[in-house]
Amino acid sequence: MKLFDVYSLFDITPVSAKDCTITDNEGKEYLDLYGGHAVISIGHSHPLYVNNLQDQVAKIGFYSNSVQNPLQEALASKLGSMCGYSDYDLFLTNSGAESVENALKLASFHTGKTKVISFDKSFHGRTSAAVAVTDNPKIIAPINAQHQNIILPFNDLSAVKATLKEEKVAAIIVEGIQGIGGIRIPDKAFLEGVRSLCDQYKVVLILDEIQSGYGRSGKFFAHQHSGVKADIVTMAKGMGNGFPVGGVLIAPHIKAVKGMLGTTFGGNYLACSASLSVLEVMEKESLIENAEKIGNHLMNALASIPQIKEVRGQGLMIGIEMDEPIAPLRLSLLKDHHIFTGVSGQHIIRLLPPLTLTLEAADRFIETFKKVLI
Repeated sequence: MKLFDVYSLFDITPVSAKDCTITDNEGKEYLDLYGGHAVISIGHSHPLYVNNLQDQVAKIGFYSNSVQNPLQEALASKLGSMCGYSDYDLFLTNSGAESVENALKLASFHTGKTKVISFDKSFHGRTSAAVAVTDNPKIIAPINAQHQNIILPFNDLSAVKATLKEEKVAAIIVEGIQGIGGIRIPDKAFLEGVRSLCDQYKVVLILDEIQSGYGRSGKFFAHQHSGVKADIVTMAKGMGNGFPVGGVLIAPHIKAVKGMLGTTFGGNYLACSASLSVLEVMEKESLIENAEKIGNHLMNALASIPQIKEVRGQGLMIGIEMDEPIAPLRLSLLKDHHIFTGVSGQHIIRLLPPLTLTLEAADRFIETFKKVLI
């Protein structure tokens, strides 16, 4: 049997990793500025994280949601106190796409409506409902229910208002910062206007923080830069530092009914242990503050490089847009200088490093980037 060939893979085999450094099977060390699509939040193999998971495995690794799990309660309490949504409820999932699926389901249950507004270049996952609110032709299957979805221009409040007047909409879903869409940030006035329209038309506002959340932007959630509060927040990626886990934060006015949601793996003991460890490290090591500090340093330095068309982002979620296709540039960073970066489209390099990134590592990237551009 062979693997289903859907991924373009670099000829690199990682065998170990620590903090922001990955080591391959030839002993070469790489600076990781991508963190597996923003999955690594507290650095690779953080000792507290590793020890807690090892201890949990020795006790119990998994059991279903049909019994009480005190780690779920502990996670809900800790997360609520750190993220600013302490009066909300938490539903645990095992992925970002599952979080979006459940958020959309909740919005439909709550409003009795089915249509959803999303925005151009958005990406919300690869399950059926998540794909239906995603504007990405590469992954839209011909069988998905596109008639349920209304894709509008990004940051266009007038289009949202006109649509809500004509359509019976259950939810509006917005990424805190668009990732695959090119590190585009919703305008503060746009989010404020959307919040007001959702209140007016009894529509659920879903903020998708799967990639931009968990401190990456310099706030716990990226939408908190605007002061807007969501009805539902979706999470995953950095939540478990590599362990598969996701979650949905649900406002008090959306009431739970027994059996309305379900998951096999969501909220298992190991996932909760990983998630609690992430929050503990983030708090002890002030990683949200570090993301803001190092992110600002990176963006200011990159903005001074004349060959760069534009630098966009918040905290340690950064897009570097070039006039020319970036594939050769990114390959040189990896092969010649051992630096992992990400990509968004043909012209944007995407940086999503661990929130533990140091000033020294950031400066190494800046100086290397200048050399590659010469």
